[in-house]
Amino acid sequence: MKTFALITFIAMYALMILFMKRRVWIVLATAVVFLVSGVLPFAEIPGVIDWNVLLMITGTMVLVDYFIASQMPMRIADMLLDLAPNVMWVTILMSLFAGLISAFIDNVATVLMVAPVGLAICRRLKISPVSMILSIAVSSNLQGAATLVGDTTSIMLAAYAKMDFTDFFWMNGRPGMFFAVELGAIATIPIMMFLFRKDKDPVSVETRTEVKDFLPTVLLLAMVVSLIIASFNKNKPEVTNGVICCIYALIAVLSDFFRTKEHAHAKRAALSIDLETLLMLTGLFIVIGGITNVGLIEDIADLIVAAGGNRIFLLYTIIVWVSVAASAFIDNIPYVATMLPVITSICLKLGIEPYLLYFGLLTGATLGGNLTPIGASANIAASGLLKKEGYEVDFKSFARIGVPFTLTAVTCGYLFIWFVWK
Repeated sequence: MKTFALITFIAMYALMILFMKRRVWIVLATAVVFLVSGVLPFAEIPGVIDWNVLLMITGTMVLVDYFIASQMPMRIADMLLDLAPNVMWVTILMSLFAGLISAFIDNVATVLMVAPVGLAICRRLKISPVSMILSIAVSSNLQGAATLVGDTTSIMLAAYAKMDFTDFFWMNGRPGMFFAVELGAIATIPIMMFLFRKDKDPVSVETRTEVKDFLPTVLLLAMVVSLIIASFNKNKPEVTNGVICCIYALIAVLSDFFRTKEHAHAKRAALSIDLETLLMLTGLFIVIGGITNVGLIEDIADLIVAAGGNRIFLLYTIIVWVSVAASAFIDNIPYVATMLPVITSICLKLGIEPYLLYFGLLTGATLGGNLTPIGASANIAASGLLKKEGYEVDFKSFARIGVPFTLTAVTCGYLFIWFVWK
């Protein structure tokens, strides 16, 4: 049974790499095979699915849709343009703004919010938008790991490790992931200044965006505050954070309906829910539950421990940089889902706390996607937007921005986490 599970699991990854657009169905098919074959008993399904993760993602997606529709992100972008003396600084500020938004909102949603502003600026100046849009995407992907709600991988780690919103800022008396990510983001500023040093054309704001509705912004801030407050209750039910996100999403839907008496906005918000991501996560929870059930997780942990021995720095280094390499070509969601139980097993074998390796995994897996245009959903979305504008993004043009961004940000996060959490 273990050999069958291993072959099926490897086949799943291989097929996902070959057929990126079919990855959801590949994962779901693998989950069905695991259930039918008995790798995971049907009775175990409710226990292996992380309902908190699914609820958090669903609620956040709905609320973010109302936030985008309110035009608030565009209004903030107008304010940033007032601060920028030239195109170089527009690119830098827009990238940092995308990163800040992405710390609280899904990376792809962030790109869809901020990139159109960048495209409009580039049209006005009659310059290629490739560098600006790719910088926005890369920065968005970079800072998704800064908070609990910034990225699916962060939500997964928090749920798995029983971490709360405040733990990403300060945990066990030490600075958390937020500071590692922000240090990497700050370090990319000189990189952007060098890459875009010739873009000195002046810019100005011709028209200002009017915010249609301030309620989504208030609800989004209230959701973050509620997650922070909930963090102080360590004995709360496991689905608490997910329920909080869904409650605020429901408030947004109901308040909009009672004010407008229209179903169109609620329908749009419902369609904004990424069912593919939710289905893929559900399938992955079943697959990971299956390989854990037959003992494969223990075997993988043994191999990594054998490679690193008792040398924690070597283990940490392997996990960070292997994660960077892996996430450059495969989706970081299944990778993180696979590695979380592996790291837990490693730490149990060595008798050490897991947080150093957890944070190393998140740093490598989240930031590593920026090495290639297919390594992260935000990069794929940005490439798609540019293609619609008539600009093809190849590996070379993406690498010009993605590689220095990735190596700089990962190195900063890698060193920060080691010296703080070793």
